Amino acid sequence: MSIEQIKKDAISQKQHLSAIVADAIKQAKARVDAVEVSINQSTGISVSTREGEIENVEFNSDGALGITVYQNQRKGSASTNDLSPQAISQTVDMAINIMHYTSVDSCSGLGDPDLMAFEVPDLDLFYPSDLNVDNAIEQAKQAERSALAKSSLISSDGGYFNSRYGVYVYGNSLGMLQGYCASSHSLSCSVIAEQNGQMERNYEYTSSRDVNQLKSPNWVGEHAADKAAAHLGAKQIPTMQVPVLFCANVAVGLIRHLVGAISGGAIYRKSSFLLDSVSKAVFPAWLTILEDPYILKGVGSSPFDSEGTKTVKRNIIEEGILQTYLLSNYSARKLGLKSTGHAGGIHNWLVSPSQTDADFDVMLRKLDKGVVITSLMGQGVNNVTGDYSRGASGFWVENGIIQYPINEITVAGNLKDMYRNIVAIGNDIETRSNIQTGSILIENMSIAGK
Repeated sequence: MSIEQIKKDAISQKQHLSAIVADAIKQAKARVDAVEVSINQSTGISVSTREGEIENVEFNSDGALGITVYQNQRKGSASTNDLSPQAISQTVDMAINIMHYTSVDSCSGLGDPDLMAFEVPDLDLFYPSDLNVDNAIEQAKQAERSALAKSSLISSDGGYFNSRYGVYVYGNSLGMLQGYCASSHSLSCSVIAEQNGQMERNYEYTSSRDVNQLKSPNWVGEHAADKAAAHLGAKQIPTMQVPVLFCANVAVGLIRHLVGAISGGAIYRKSSFLLDSVSKAVFPAWLTILEDPYILKGVGSSPFDSEGTKTVKRNIIEEGILQTYLLSNYSARKLGLKSTGHAGGIHNWLVSPSQTDADFDVMLRKLDKGVVITSLMGQGVNNVTGDYSRGASGFWVENGIIQYPINEITVAGNLKDMYRNIVAIGNDIETRSNIQTGSILIENMSIAGK
């Protein structure tokens, strides 16, 4: 099927799903105070190869309707994969039946009508591929071949190609009914480097809304091989306290801990190390984090959240100061505030670099002597206290130059201190995530080694 035909079919599907949502709302609205309905339907392929042989080919076409009803401050929810009229009527009945068994909760209900996305912009999110299996297999195989050609020390742990597009529709009894089409594509390669009995696994990937903007299979395979080979001969280092530079792809995780800490659920449950931190300095004064949901083709772009609240371009951190918590309708009511459009997640966080010319080599020179972290292991983060302790591997640096790879270390600190003690952020931005940041240099952390 041609891409143009896929686009036409997706538009027709969006109209069809909108009609289904409208009908479900109509059925429920006559029996309850309020109702909201969403449908997410997607189509895609997943291909994996190993050592040049096809390992797996999957075609997926699935979707589900979810309905939530409210009456007298009670809430009931149900879902179905069957979009036939009979199944949807049964799902409406089930949601209403469940509602009768739930407790009264004054914070439940639809959002503020003034915040609803009754009109939405086109964010240019829809670039479907033709789902050609032969082409997908060749992309995965070529990534493997490129990795193997890079070095005799490399063996392949698999090539992977994924392509998916879908339609999302949301509506509620306040009169909102909106939807959009979106696509996502990725190509990755995992490899193992082996020398003198030591083995190192690593990977590389590329992802985009537009399949034509994926990096080449050669780039993916060669980078995977380089990353794995670079860690051969890794050593342990003594326990010490030194500056630590988190590579950009790992630094994303540091900022993601902030997301959890300022999410409304953690705040109203008082289970966050950043309680009562709005309008207070959390980061250095030069640091700003902008959230922009309206970036065309953006990984995290969305005109509204999963509750129909319109998204807003805003600073989450401005000159080091926390500006807002991340609130859904429910958490906002718990805190006596208004939804910030964050039900279901965040939307394109852009972390400002400390200087525009601070590429990775510049960041190494700023580090001077210390540890570069390239990968992290384990889940040693306490969201209540901010205590941070994770297994890591990377490189030892002296005089701003990488000396040798290191492994079997633990990097530890407290996130409140780590955030305040950020020395610099590079312009080597990780663009494949809904959090976009460069490498992050922290003044001093504890390293547990041999």
